[in-house]
Amino acid sequence: MATTEFGQAVRRWRERITPEAAGLPAGGQRRTPGLRREELSQLAGISVDYITRLEQGRATSPSQQVIEALSRALRLSSPERAHLFQLGGLQPPGPDSVPAYLTPSVQRLLDRLTHTPVAVFDAAWTLLLANPPYAALMGDPTRWRGHQRNGVWRNFLGPSDRVRHTPQSRRALQTALVADLRTASARYPADQRLRRLIDELLGQSDLFAELWDTGIAGRHEAARKTIDHPHVGAVTLDCDILTVAGSDLRIMVYTAETGTEDADLLALITTLGTQELVGRRRPETYNSETGADA
Repeated sequence: MATTEFGQAVRRWRERITPEAAGLPAGGQRRTPGLRREELSQLAGISVDYITRLEQGRATSPSQQVIEALSRALRLSSPERAHLFQLGGLQPPGPDSVPAYLTPSVQRLLDRLTHTPVAVFDAAWTLLLANPPYAALMGDPTRWRGHQRNGVWRNFLGPSDRVRHTPQSRRALQTALVADLRTASARYPADQRLRRLIDELLGQSDLFAELWDTGIAGRHEAARKTIDHPHVGAVTLDCDILTVAGSDLRIMVYTAETGTEDADLLALITTLGTQELVGRRRPETYNSETGADA
């Protein structure tokens, strides 16, 4: 019964939210009053097939990550999110777990930054949301799986990204990320996903283990970064990191001074990249059978 009610709730909330409210183009005549399943799939990073089976009550035991992704995509209020967790047979994450909930007010703020690259990370630097300009600038993150979505993991164990670094600047960034992760581990000691991330980094990266053993603690700060974009070349931008009070979410924003060449390049990247992303089906973020990270 709970599984059927879970699917009914997802469908009801999917039909309630308009494409415009979710930051998507309306796009001609529509047979559904709200979001199509394909659009919810795009927003949540969950396969259309899995969403269909959830709504029809044929899929059981959605994971915490799936419920969080649906809550963000459907713009659920805090009580609605808690209710969806209950229908899914789970308790909402407690205060000892890394928060992953975007309040509607934060979501509305992000919706207004339609021409600015913005990404939202949790306290462990796992990517929760990236808008189309961010994907155009840094590469489409919907291709990332599991720990690939974590900024600390990517800097120690993942492929190189588009940000240009000297050996000194990379070491400074890695040191800051380790310090930030240590602070998060002390604040959220019961978070098992965070514990698994740290254990994997300790086991696979000698540099991470060396920095971790120093006992450093701190926070990743804002910086000025040069991004080597594959189509327009180098663009230098200010990268500011805003923390949402009470949730520990990190909002990363890239900007350029108005009237500069970098501002023109950023506008070009945003235009070209957003056009490329529109209409392209995004890869699945979650396994359609288990609802777990792929």
